[in-house]
Amino acid sequence: MKQLTTLFLLIGLIFSSCKETNKEITTKPTEEPIKKEVYFYSSDSVKVYADFYQQDLDAPNIILFHQGGANVRSEYKPIIPKLLESGYNILAVDQRVGGQLLGNYNRTVADIDINRFDYCDAYPDLEAGLKYMKNTSNTGKIIVWGSSYSATLAIKLAYNNPDTVDAVLAFSPASGEPMNGCQPNPYFESIKTPMLLLRPSSEAAIESVKTQMALAEEFGHQTYVAQNGRHGSSMLVEERVQAPVTANWKVVMDFLNKHKN
Repeated sequence: MKQLTTLFLLIGLIFSSCKETNKEITTKPTEEPIKKEVYFYSSDSVKVYADFYQQDLDAPNIILFHQGGANVRSEYKPIIPKLLESGYNILAVDQRVGGQLLGNYNRTVADIDINRFDYCDAYPDLEAGLKYMKNTSNTGKIIVWGSSYSATLAIKLAYNNPDTVDAVLAFSPASGEPMNGCQPNPYFESIKTPMLLLRPSSEAAIESVKTQMALAEEFGHQTYVAQNGRHGSSMLVEERVQAPVTANWKVVMDFLNKHKN
């Protein structure tokens, strides 16, 4: 009887130990990537806020810009961790044209008393972000990444800075009347920087988008139509697309890996 009691005690201790181990594994919090909030001034004196993720001075660098009505902390929250895991330093910039779309708020917009800026007016914010990255101690290549209106401005940024910008990703680059004064298409013929234009299939069916994609291809730029997609960089977020986005990520990562060294 005494031996049987001892056996039950041992089994109980083992079971308790396993439960505790499982508890530690399942309740361990997921660590947030460490970021440093920074700010810098545009050429027309707008204070521009950003988040800077610096992992390795020799690593390639990505500068992220958000779509209209949004901010980087909301649009790129599900995207930044994957880029960090892939070894990139990241500067995520809040431009002067943005807001609370997808959640959170735009710090640069919140700091402007009277905001009458249009999409094209935000271009100095991209220039300021590039200048900030150039002035860091980072030595890796610089890749710019834009979404919707900022994709259009990112193309312009690459065109104006061919010796600094090493590649550009343009997710749903905006055109039409809202972009009067900074249309993307005129840059396609002359820009030499490697460029990837991405669109969801719903946008690719629009006549003006067909023209834009065909023009980009004519001058040797890479294009991609996501069968499972959504406007802008959100085509990489499964919860927003409501469908698998693995194929979209593969195209993006293949392009990044090709131009990061």
